[in-house]
Amino acid sequence: DLWVLSQLSKGGKMAGMVSHRRDSTTGTQEGGRAKSAERKPMWIVIEVEKSEFQPFSDQLRLHGVITEAPVDKGSHHTHTVGLKDEVELTATSGWSVADEQLLQEAVKEGGRAKAAIIVVETDEIQLFEIASHGMRDLSLFTMRGGGKRETKSAEVREGFLAQVAKETALLFGNELPLIICGPGLTRVQFAKLLVERGCSPKMLNVATSIGGRPAANEVLSQGLADELLGDTAIVEQTKAVEEALSRMATDGAVAYGPDAICAALEAGAIDKLIVLADMIRDEEATIGDELWYEFVRRLDETNSELVQSSTEHDAGKQLEGMGGALALLRWKMD
Repeated sequence: DLWVLSQLSKGGKMAGMVSHRRDSTTGTQEGGRAKSAERKPMWIVIEVEKSEFQPFSDQLRLHGVITEAPVDKGSHHTHTVGLKDEVELTATSGWSVADEQLLQEAVKEGGRAKAAIIVVETDEIQLFEIASHGMRDLSLFTMRGGGKRETKSAEVREGFLAQVAKETALLFGNELPLIICGPGLTRVQFAKLLVERGCSPKMLNVATSIGGRPAANEVLSQGLADELLGDTAIVEQTKAVEEALSRMATDGAVAYGPDAICAALEAGAIDKLIVLADMIRDEEATIGDELWYEFVRRLDETNSELVQSSTEHDAGKQLEGMGGALALLRWKMD
């Protein structure tokens, strides 16, 4: 899981892997013209200063200063890490509780396939890709008003569904698990078209109360696709944030804001703390008078659960807008 690796690499970690670097000793002068140094594969260890990762890319970039290599020690270097690449990550000052938790989650989810959510309405179909820690829009298909007023509207709609099913089958193939949802029964017809075109047999058809992107969020937050998605990180994060927001709306057992969360921890009232993973690893981010990574270490003292959230899905963005942390409590505090 490259997102997990991007989080684990923060905080002055050392990252070693086989990478390429120009060896200046191979540069020569021939016929009055300089020959550039060759790029050679070599084992390079850097002290990571910055990591860059997008959840739906297959590359992680780690930037830092070379501490171990045949050449150029002390120079800046970038490791480009892809899927199945071997990387040696070292924490010179030890691994934090938050890091260990993320690593355990990655091992548990190892090999789990991504999935797609297809939101089907009468005249509009949206495709979303789901990863362990993110959701993104892929495509939006509409009839552009062509099927509602024409005499042969049923034929137009059937043609629209058939064309979208064809393009969807080409995009997803026959291996990616599919979750088809929507507020009406058009989704049933669309699912049959996908089956006819050889899409994945791992297909789930569920009803939602709304269409569009909110329907995809409803699938995640209400556990409508747990049969396929199970307890993946994005489902757990979305459910936790939605539960906290629901309790806030009813003045329930929830805490938000630094003072309230600190007071809840001191009282042993926190059942589950949802916090942005980036914030835990930000060496300048504090809650009360301590750094976030120090604060979450104390959750074990009260047997409280930690949920580390990405910002690459809607619930994570909502969490970010609430200050980056929400706590589900065992009882309501004044």
